[in-house]
Amino acid sequence: MAESVPEPDRIIAGESKIVPVEIENIKQRVEEVVQWVDSLEQKLAQVEEFYSTVAVSNSPSSASRHVVGIRKVQQEAARREAVAAKRMHDLMRQFGTIFRQITQHKCAWPFMHPVDVESLGLDDYYEVIDEPMDFTTIKNQMEAKDGTGYKHVMQIYADMRLVFENAMKYNEDASDVYSMAKTLLQKFEEKWAHFLPKVEEEEKIREEEEKQAAMEALLAKEASHTKTTRDLSNEICNVNEELDKLKHAVVGRCRKITSEEKRNIGLAFLKLSPDELQKVLGIVAQADPRFQTKAEEVTIEMDVLDEPTLWRLKFLVKDALENAKKKEETARTKQNNEVSNKRNAVNKLAERRTKRPCL
Repeated sequence: MAESVPEPDRIIAGESKIVPVEIENIKQRVEEVVQWVDSLEQKLAQVEEFYSTVAVSNSPSSASRHVVGIRKVQQEAARREAVAAKRMHDLMRQFGTIFRQITQHKCAWPFMHPVDVESLGLDDYYEVIDEPMDFTTIKNQMEAKDGTGYKHVMQIYADMRLVFENAMKYNEDASDVYSMAKTLLQKFEEKWAHFLPKVEEEEKIREEEEKQAAMEALLAKEASHTKTTRDLSNEICNVNEELDKLKHAVVGRCRKITSEEKRNIGLAFLKLSPDELQKVLGIVAQADPRFQTKAEEVTIEMDVLDEPTLWRLKFLVKDALENAKKKEETARTKQNNEVSNKRNAVNKLAERRTKRPCL
């Protein structure tokens, strides 16, 4: 006769030999390890996010570069930015020559100061002109020392054009102001055309410096995350070692699995689902790396398994059988309810028919 599969209540937990104080100590250490693992998961998520959003260069040129720390990269970026600001300051100082030539022109006087809207009776000026501009305002911005001035020569160029464009927009084509603005704009553009190559050269230098800075920052971050990855790997090993210590500390204080329990565990395998059987094979493989989980036929020798593995199998089987029993009870209750509902419906229908008057 075939041996019967044990019921869940026969796969019972073992009796502990651990005193309450030891239980509390182990429980506290487990909580500490859980917090440790949560911290590692957060660090790992940061590393994964970095490598998922950044394409790391593996070219020989990038590999041969000297990689500095993030702080050094930040310091170098600040230094480079200061040098670039000085070059731009020199460029704006050179532009001052063009500015003086234009403002000293005989046609420049209408544009030297902000338009006096009230005294000239220009009631609709601000309806036509969105952004008024004049040479004095530009000069003050060029000479500002409090950090509110121009940061790029192209800003001065744009405001200079705005002066002439505003005048040509508000005044009629045949007016003197329109003609003077047009004349000055042509002379300004001629001088700007000779100055523009210097601006373009500076833009190229800045673009190259920004690329270099971005690459250095990327390499520094990559180096930082590489170190973090190594540290994570070491910490994960430490966590595994700590978990092994805790496991052996607990198992060492529990009674050994009896021969009958081993037999019941083995018989209970027959009731497990395919997914649960895969978990069983995984637990056995962790204890014995030589165990072939994907072989067509596998044999689990319960007598050669160590105590930690037996206890893991014991609790896995116990939980699986209890869950299966709960599902069966739920399904049986549902079926009984459906049968009861149908019976009640039939009884009510029969009652109606018996109460119906005969014609």
